[in-house]
Amino acid sequence: MAPCFSKSACYDILPPGYGCVIMTGVGSLFLNMYFAQKVMKARKDFDVAYPTMYTDNNEFNCIQRAHQNYIENYPQFLMLLFIGGLQFPRLTAAAGSLYLVGRVFYARGYSTGDPQKRYQGAFGYIGLLVMLGNTICAACHMLPKCEKPQLPWRN
Repeated sequence: MAPCFSKSACYDILPPGYGCVIMTGVGSLFLNMYFAQKVMKARKDFDVAYPTMYTDNNEFNCIQRAHQNYIENYPQFLMLLFIGGLQFPRLTAAAGSLYLVGRVFYARGYSTGDPQKRYQGAFGYIGLLVMLGNTICAACHMLPKCEKPQLPWRN
């Protein structure tokens, strides 16, 4: 039996540096767990029982929304990260990391109870836009090259 760290054939087709993309994805999981922990702590601090999502306590609601917003945007983040990383792995991993740092500032500002402070993390969207550009570029490189069609009436 092969050791669990043996090189798989899929590693040969992934671009050099794609491990940075994977590690950024792993980091995003830890960030999600951190935000979830913040909500669990807020539930305890503000005595909010499950399954209640929102209360009349604005600070709890803002902590809950910061995590909920992260989850709402998570699928597109992962899609842009893993597909854009096929074309530009290091740039996409760096852009993904910038987005995640922005999410920390977003949540930190939002969790104060003042929703306007969530904009402290707006710089993270620069990373998201870079990942979007990388993904579009990757998709364009994967499209077949179009040749001029041979029209029957033009010989």
